[in-house]
Amino acid sequence: MTEFTKLQAMGNDFLVTMVEDVAEAAEAPSLARRMCSRNFGAGADGLIVVDRKIKAGTSFSSRIFNADGSEAEISGNGTRCVAAYLYYSGLWSGPEIGIATAAGPKRGVLVRRDGPRFDFSFDMGAPEFRSDKIPVALDPALDFVIDQPLDLGTETVRFTSVSMGNPHCSLFFQDLGDAVFFRLGPLIENHPSFPNRTNVEFIRPVSDSEIEVRFWERGVGPTLSSGTGSCAAAVAAILNRKTSRRVTVRTAGGSLAVHWRDDGAVLLTASAVVVYQGLWLLD
Repeated sequence: MTEFTKLQAMGNDFLVTMVEDVAEAAEAPSLARRMCSRNFGAGADGLIVVDRKIKAGTSFSSRIFNADGSEAEISGNGTRCVAAYLYYSGLWSGPEIGIATAAGPKRGVLVRRDGPRFDFSFDMGAPEFRSDKIPVALDPALDFVIDQPLDLGTETVRFTSVSMGNPHCSLFFQDLGDAVFFRLGPLIENHPSFPNRTNVEFIRPVSDSEIEVRFWERGVGPTLSSGTGSCAAAVAAILNRKTSRRVTVRTAGGSLAVHWRDDGAVLLTASAVVVYQGLWLLD
């Protein structure tokens, strides 16, 4: 049996479970595929394994596995869910928390608690802009991937790409309807220009301080929200001179606040909610 807790962050849902050592969680990809199944499992966008080991100046380490079993470097919403789980379970009580991820340590401040709901501000670090670091296969490599053409065979779209510890491809539209979203999402996620596949953000600028975004997540598909995706979308909007450096990101699951600070770091502020605790019986 596996004890787990289900949490959601703006509708982006995760199953969190404690393990002895995240580095030795060899069964996690298979477990993620089974547990995250909407029809045959608990249902979630991803499974996150956590251990209580000091690493990179943090007190906890984590690894996240998408619903298809692939491992993601980082999830902004997922890391916030881990933090909420640790506070809710009594494993942590300080005003700040540090969680190690495959994309490096992430540190957050507890802003507010209301029962099972926790609001955090997390320092998501500085974006990576170089095409070979994101990665995006461009020859020659570019220092910034802004408003570049992407040939999809039947059409060409223009995209901006950054890494928030994981790869992102952002596109701007005035209409975020299903026809464009479901047609382009899988094509771009698996496009050969992205060697590690990519997360895709479909962005509609609303004002100088607000954007609306739909997310096609690598290894998951459509999600109601994305933490790193919200950060990447906001950074893309700023790079393309569509917003200021403080952006409200409207998603289907709710609004997140992104501040790209002058020191280069991206601050993400939003909530995470504990939904239920359970036992997985099908090991």
